[in-house]
Amino acid sequence: MARCLSLTGSADFLYRSFFSYSGLRSMKTDLQDGTVMHCWVPKSHKPLKPSLLLVHGFGANAMWQYGDLLHHLMPRYNIYVPDLLFFGESWTQRPDRSEAFQARCLMRLMEAHGVRRLSLVGISYGGFVSYSMAAQFPEAVEKVVLCCSGVCLEEKDLTEGFFEVADLEEVAGILMPQTPEKLRELIKFAFAKPVNGVPSCFLSDYIDVFCTEFVTQKKELIRALTADRKLDKIPKIEQPTLIIWGEQDKIFPLELGYRLQRHIGDNAKIEVIKNAGHALNIEKPKEFAKHLKAFLIENSSSPGSISSSALSLNWSWSWRSASSSDSDSNSSTTTNPYSLSYLRHKSFFWISPSPSPSPSPSRDPGQGPT
Repeated sequence: MARCLSLTGSADFLYRSFFSYSGLRSMKTDLQDGTVMHCWVPKSHKPLKPSLLLVHGFGANAMWQYGDLLHHLMPRYNIYVPDLLFFGESWTQRPDRSEAFQARCLMRLMEAHGVRRLSLVGISYGGFVSYSMAAQFPEAVEKVVLCCSGVCLEEKDLTEGFFEVADLEEVAGILMPQTPEKLRELIKFAFAKPVNGVPSCFLSDYIDVFCTEFVTQKKELIRALTADRKLDKIPKIEQPTLIIWGEQDKIFPLELGYRLQRHIGDNAKIEVIKNAGHALNIEKPKEFAKHLKAFLIENSSSPGSISSSALSLNWSWSWRSASSSDSDSNSSTTTNPYSLSYLRHKSFFWISPSPSPSPSPSRDPGQGPT
């Protein structure tokens, strides 16, 4: 009965329906080494369109983090939205917890779907994975977008007081909240203007759905990110790269964005969104989408890679109703009933950070897959 009355579960159902309505289908792929990855893939892959991989961070599953972007990008791209390992419906029996391993699994997943060339968008932890993918497979990755992703952090940053948190255990406690109080703390860290006064019953419901699976494995992912991490060991990528950052990011301070820009060099540019925190894709979805479109679409070096007449028809038909609201760059919601901003605006859940996986109650959170 509790599951039936879950507001978070109901909101997640709306996201699933929206993704399906938008032309994607849910699919699991067995990589044949004890690894299974779930991904939203095009119902019909269009050979004339380029491919775009949207990689989520810690928090709610990928649908919650990228729902607002679909109508901006699907007319131009074959969109793939995977669950990283130990999020949603993806898991592995392999012991490797590095972002490099996550990146290799993503590349194998894309190859299994016949995708050999793609561009990447990575949010937070997903940016670590995307960066590694671009470094390991330069011939496959065309463009890279990294959003609030502390790729260039160093292990010493934790001990030298660079972050507001004291150690990795505190980081894990915030990113994987197990109590309403910890979830409130995460909301304060993730948003420039967090909403206060959310009832504990709503927060507990959210935790039950998104924060109780694979807790041990996710802690291992966090430890692997910082272990012996030094700037001179981080490879430089050569793809055109857009770095997007919230000016008031409390999880990965803005200085890490500038550090990343300097590390990559001339191929990288940075866009800083004012009055936004770490979860800027939720807090400022229109500005986030604007920068993505300018980098991925408007500045595309290969406009002939897609039929312009088909694109024009698809773009104007699919989301004409959103055009008027898109012109209001100061608004974070839209009246388009098929927009995820609209759905969040109509419910409590628009305030959520960007949490994690789809529920699978039969799995012990401290154990591997059964």
